[in-house]
Formats: sequence, C-alpha cells, structure tokens
Amino acid sequence: MSSFSLQRVPASVLAIAAIFSVQFGNAVVGGMFESVGPLGAATARLSFAALILLALVRPRVRGWSRRTWLTVTALGLALAGMNTCIYLAFDEIPLGIAVTIELLGPLAVAAFGSRRLLDLGWVALALAGVLLLGVAPGSDLALRGVLFAAAAAAFWALYIVSSSRLGSGTRGIDPLAVAMCIAAVAGLPLGAAQATAAFVERPELVLVFIGAALLTSVIPYALEFVALRRMPVRVFGVLSSLGPAVAALAGFVVLAQHLSAVQVAAIALVVAACAGVVAFARRR
Repeated sequence: MSSFSLQRVPASVLAIAAIFSVQFGNAVVGGMFESVGPLGAATARLSFAALILLALVRPRVRGWSRRTWLTVTALGLALAGMNTCIYLAFDEIPLGIAVTIELLGPLAVAAFGSRRLLDLGWVALALAGVLLLGVAPGSDLALRGVLFAAAAAAFWALYIVSSSRLGSGTRGIDPLAVAMCIAAVAGLPLGAAQATAAFVERPELVLVFIGAALLTSVIPYALEFVALRRMPVRVFGVLSSLGPAVAALAGFVVLAQHLSAVQVAAIALVVAACAGVVAFARRR
C-alpha cells in the first residue's frame, strides 16, 4: 500500500474507510473464537499483519532518533494491548457495546487538559451512556468484558497520541510496520500456543486470518496512520465516534447480535459525547 497514493485521498475518507474495515473484520474474527480463542485470534491477527506490512513496506529505520524509537515502541505496545483487550471483551460482551466503551479512549484524548464546563459536560454524557449500558433491561453485561473494553480504551488513547507524535522524520508508514512487529512479538506469549494448535487442526484458518489481518490491521491502521498525520486529533476523534454504530451494524449482520432500544440509546449518548467534545474543542 503506497502512502503516496493515499495522499490523494481526503483524510476524512481514509478514517471512515478504516472504521468500516476494522469493525466488519472484527466481526468475522469474532466468529472464529470457538476455534482459536480470543488470545489466539489476537496473536494470529497481529503476527500476520506484521509479516504482510514487512513484505509490503520494507521499512527503513536508519537515521531514526532515540525519541522516534521510543514513540514507535509505545505505538507497538498500544497496538498489542488494544487488540488483545478488545478481543477479550468481544468474547464477553456484544461487539457494539465493547466498541462503545473503547471509544472512551479517544474521548479522553480530546478532553484532556480542558477546564471548560462544556467539555466536562460531554464527558459526563459519555459516562452516563456507559452506565446506561450496564443497567439496560436484559443487558447483564459481564464485568470482565467491561473491564477489558476499558483497558482497550486506554491503549487506544496511547495509540492516537503516539501516532500523532510521529512527524516528518520518518518515511510513509514505516513506523507502523515496525510498531506492528513490536506488537506481534509482545502478543506471542499470550496466544501463540492457542493459534498454533488451531492452525494444525484446521489449516484453512491460516487463510482466514491472513484475510482478517488485512481487514482489521493492515488496511485500517495504514489508513488511520496516514490520516492522523494530515488531520487534527480532534477531527479524528469526531470520525472515530462512528465506530460503535458501525460495530453494532457489523455485529448484527455478521454475528446476529441484537441490541435493545435502551442499549442503542446508550451507544448514541457516547457517540454524541465524543463528537461534541472534539467538535467544540478549542484549537491548541
């Protein structure tokens, strides 16, 4: 994937395309949990994505500063934590709800440091939406799933901050390729045994996860990485608020997951809060 060709596409289109790719890809992977488990799925996804990016990008790291290496390492750890935690959440709670809780990460990035009552109001609205998810009739959300989604939110915040801090001193999406390798290595101890056992028993799963790596990692992260270097973080946060709605749609279409009217309303509250806090944020 050439970053030069991507420069001709509006950054907002790249961000929206990334959201659809990753959420529908996640729904496909979620259907494989019985075969490989969430940890095995996360490890396989990251490993194949790293191999694909290395082959396509062939990153050049000569001349990188110590600060660049530290930032890329943080990006890799963020990718590992974000992917692992959200898959563990998907195994416990519906896709749309997990992504709604995860959205608190970008919300926190957008609202960080603000002392305006309006921004605090947006944060309160988002928290109200998350709380509503927990008390909605028939929700009975597993606490483990909620905590894993919250951890994924923290790693997503680290991912956004790390990506936005990689400036012009690096070429194209080279940092993303290296960060994905770091993420794959970090995830190996957690799910390598599960993934290997599943692939030995069902070799066709290798092709499934190569496709999943493209849909959920290579394509969306490359699009997001390029977009984040061309647009303010606050604008990216607005577009990221589409994630829960797309995830709920993907969960319904691919996994036949249904949400109650109250849960849909709760997701709408979080989406509105994230869009509001970044849309009305003062430029820094």
